[in-house]
This record gives sequence, structure tokens and C-alpha cells, in this order.
Amino acid sequence: MLPGDAPPGRVTRVADAPVTVVGVDAGGAPPHPAAAEALAGAWLAVGAARHLAAVALPAGCATVTLGPLAPALARLTAAVAAGTPTVVLASGDPGLFGIVRRLRAQGLPLRVLPAVSSVAAAFARAGLPWDGAAVVSAHGRDPRPALNAARALPAVAVLTAPGAGAAEIGAGLVGWPRRLVVAEHLGTPAERIVETTPQAAAATAWADPHVLLSLADPAPADPPGPAADLGTGPAAAGAAAAGARADNQPAAAPAGGWALPEDAYAHRDSMITKAEVRALAVARLRPRLGRLVWDVGAGSGSVGIECALLGAAVIAVERDPDAVGLVRRNAAAHRVDVRVVAGSAPAALAGLPDPDAAFVGGGGLAALAAVAARRPARVVAALAALDRVAPALDLLRGHGYRAEGVQLSAARLAELPGGSVRLAATNPVFVLTADRPPSPGERR
Repeated sequence: MLPGDAPPGRVTRVADAPVTVVGVDAGGAPPHPAAAEALAGAWLAVGAARHLAAVALPAGCATVTLGPLAPALARLTAAVAAGTPTVVLASGDPGLFGIVRRLRAQGLPLRVLPAVSSVAAAFARAGLPWDGAAVVSAHGRDPRPALNAARALPAVAVLTAPGAGAAEIGAGLVGWPRRLVVAEHLGTPAERIVETTPQAAAATAWADPHVLLSLADPAPADPPGPAADLGTGPAAAGAAAAGARADNQPAAAPAGGWALPEDAYAHRDSMITKAEVRALAVARLRPRLGRLVWDVGAGSGSVGIECALLGAAVIAVERDPDAVGLVRRNAAAHRVDVRVVAGSAPAALAGLPDPDAAFVGGGGLAALAAVAARRPARVVAALAALDRVAPALDLLRGHGYRAEGVQLSAARLAELPGGSVRLAATNPVFVLTADRPPSPGERR
């Protein structure tokens, strides 16, 4: 039956026939009260084979099993033009990383009847709130932004895919204090909810489909150990609670701003990147949710912390034991999760995940060379000595970067007796910015 062919005894009008997108829960049921009426009146149903098999369709209803999306979109467009009542079946809430976006892009008129999303179901099974959580997808795309979101934020739900699931995300989270909740086969008799560590998740074969919850663990990271099977009930009372920012915006710009004054950080002997330099450095690093930034020679950690405040995952590398403590103290004070690695570059960089951008504030040319060898898309370096500028530029260009620089000199207003002011100069700093030309197909 063609989309425009009305089954005997049925009459419709174009105005009555938008595409109804029906969310189907993991158990196969469309729970929305209006779904039964939409299905009973359908002349065309589009969906995955398992969804089409799970619902009752009227006699004579044509079906399109989803594979490649283009033929289904063409069929739906023709059905709408002909005034054919049509339903599209999709998992959970089809407006959450689902087919609604693609149908809207096609210009189709939609009515959406959602079921409970897999993310909502996973948090519910774990007995956790999720109003402050970020939801990201590793399905059908580069999984690194999703992984970096889990590194940066205290509560993240990851929609997974084969090859980009709990094992792979868990392996990438080793070194971050995280508890993971893996929700397999939600809503089915095979449902299983497991609380585990990144190390244990990386060593486990997980059933698809599953949803991964990454939750900040206030305790030190556990050593590798067996996963705890929580069965089909709620997670144990000891499961890590989902964190949330006070403004319920997990990846928004910080309300308190950035390029903060030096007294916003604990530091020693003025060993801190000044606010004017930090403003430029952070702007050049382009931190955001989904990016990983290295802060090498972190000192007080101010540059990395401000990148974390803007949503990036951050690794701070510092060789001075006292400064390592300052970085941790400052990160805690600003309520961001910065992974701190104690050691000297380049040796301390071995084994760390590759960054998207790196700031080199210390360690000299050896640290800069080690960073450039890891090929981040962008490198920013702050130098105090003029005689290091030319060698640093040559080094970066020798690694294939387009490099440029600027000298920053700031003169701050300082009060004098009697109400007058004077200019107090800060030490000039050279800021070098290096961009690597993108590789074919690389997205930034």
C-alpha cells in the first residue's frame, strides 16, 4: 500500500495528519495515553524492527523498517503530503539525542509522545537526582568529547554505543575519582544495574544497549576491584550522589567570571599567572565542555582552574610538592575537578591522555617540546624571558604549528596618599599561541 492509499473505511485530512513520534520504553510499551489512539489510526508506521514488533498496528497499516534513514524520510515526506496518518516509533524520549531533530530538519510536522528516557530511567534505578547532570552522547560520533565531559563534570550521563561504552569510557576515566553506574537492558527482564569503578569497568564486557552514569566520588579513587552487581533494584545507599552546580547549569560560563584577581587563588611569592595574562591565555586555549586541557607547570593552577570553570576537563602538571597542594586547594575552593599530576615535564606527561589544548607556564623548552610532540590542536605558552621567545617559536614551527606571539605589559592603578593614583607596572610577559592545521576530517 502506498502512503497516500487510504485503507477502506478510513477518512483523514492533511490538517489531522502530522507525523506522530511515539516513544517506546525499553520493555517495548508506548506508555503515553495518546499513543494507543495514534497507533490505532495509523496508515503508515516507521521504526526499528523491535519497535514495530512490540506494538499493535491496525490491519492494512504499511510499515517501514528503519535502516538507512534517507528512504524512510522520503516515505514520510510523501505521507505527509498525501495526508496519511503516520507514526514513527523510537526509543524512550525521541527528543533527547533522538530522531526528532532529524525529522524537524526534514521539515516534517510533528507531534511527539515521549516515553521515559533511558537517562531518566538510569538515574531512577540508581536512586539519584539528575537535575544538575549533563547528558552527552558517544553514539555515532567521536567519543572523546563525551569522555572529557565525564572527566570535567560531577554528574554525567553518557549514551553509549558498541565500541564507545562503559569499558572504553571507564578506561579513559582511570585517574579521575569517579564512580560509574552502568544500566544494561533497561526495562527488560534482563535489566541489570551495576555500580563500579573506572578500572573495573574497563576490564568488563558490557551488554548493549546500556547507559553509563559518571559520578564524582568525594573519596579517593578505589583500586581496581570487582564490580558490584546491584541487580534490578535501586543502587546501594552508599552510591555516589550526583553533584550539581548551584545554578543548575553544569557547563555554563561561571557566574563569578574568569580572569579573576590574583587574591582569588592561594599562591606563593606572587608565583601566579597575572589576571591580564590569564585572560588572554584562557581565551586562546578555547576551553569548553568536551575539551581536555593540560596546564603544564601549573604553579597555583589558576589557568587550568579557569578552563575547568568554563567546562573543560583539566590535567594540571606541577613538579613542586608545595605547589601541588596549592593547585588542589584552589581547585577545591573554586569547586572544580582538576586532575593534578605531581612530577616534572616531560617525564610526567607520559601516559596522560592527549590534550585538545595545552598551556605551558613552566618547564622550559623541554616541556614545550614534549607538549608539541603530543600534537594538541592548540598550544599556549607564557614566557618571562625575551631570549626564550625565538627558540620557542622555532620549536613550535618545527613541529608543524602556525605560531605567533604578543608581549603583554599592564600598568595597574595604585592609590597614593591624598587620594591620587599612580601606575604600577607588572612584569611584561610574552604569550605565544600555536595552532596545528587540522587533519583531514578532524572536527574542532
